[in-house]
Amino acid sequence: MEIIKAVFNGKFDSLENIKVSPLSRAYTFSDSIYEVVPFYNSVPIAYKNHLNRLKYSAQALSIKINLDEISNEINKLISLCNSSSGYVYYQITRGQDLIRTHIYSNDLELETFGYVTPHTFKTKFLKVMICKDLRWGRCDIKSTSLLGNVLTMNKAKEQGCNEVIMHNENILTEAGASNLFFVKDGDICTPALSNNILPGITRQILIDTMFDLDIKVYEKNFTIDDLKHATAAWLTSSTKGIAPIEEIINLDCNLIQTDDKYLIAKQAFDSKFFSKRSF
Repeated sequence: MEIIKAVFNGKFDSLENIKVSPLSRAYTFSDSIYEVVPFYNSVPIAYKNHLNRLKYSAQALSIKINLDEISNEINKLISLCNSSSGYVYYQITRGQDLIRTHIYSNDLELETFGYVTPHTFKTKFLKVMICKDLRWGRCDIKSTSLLGNVLTMNKAKEQGCNEVIMHNENILTEAGASNLFFVKDGDICTPALSNNILPGITRQILIDTMFDLDIKVYEKNFTIDDLKHATAAWLTSSTKGIAPIEEIINLDCNLIQTDDKYLIAKQAFDSKFFSKRSF
């Protein structure tokens, strides 16, 4: 059995040896934030962006963090991995209560936890379903409050799908663990950022990459009907890269993987995402 390297409150060990109190606020309230940092050729991808988003999430929850220490731990985890390709999961919790209470003490000591695991970034074709967005109202914060995601993703699994596309009152938001892009009338489209959408690092990499090619990505509110008329669609995330959608089981649409804009986006994105240097 492969030993997964981990760190808890600055101490490195194997993941199976990490023990967390049941009174940790991550356990009782999901009062915690996290990042998933991918790496390729042992080099973290878009590292500064991930650290900046972690800082944003911490500030939104009034949690004070030491980014230098966190960065050192993430880099050490990468160095401990037995593969040059993978990702680091890193979580920060407000701390541990003496007894469960909604109102936290300002004197709590932070809990930090991370682990590293190998991962192969292979293109995966997705079968998805559209569902109502059940998540809380601050999805721009990368918190561990993910029950809405869990419910929708497992409902999709029961229907033979491996992802979802969520909406609020017919307005598209994002996928269960990814951002959404699609091509309509030859234009690349993605839902505009809001409190209902996580500012995905991979999402921004793709938008910037398209900008460098003088290809505009349209960011605004899109509806399910817009998606119905798409010729191609895909999801982006730190672990998926660009993953094409081959079928939306509860929407009558015709998606093809040979769409010109998709192929341009995929090729340009992969060239940047899997470069040998950090960015």
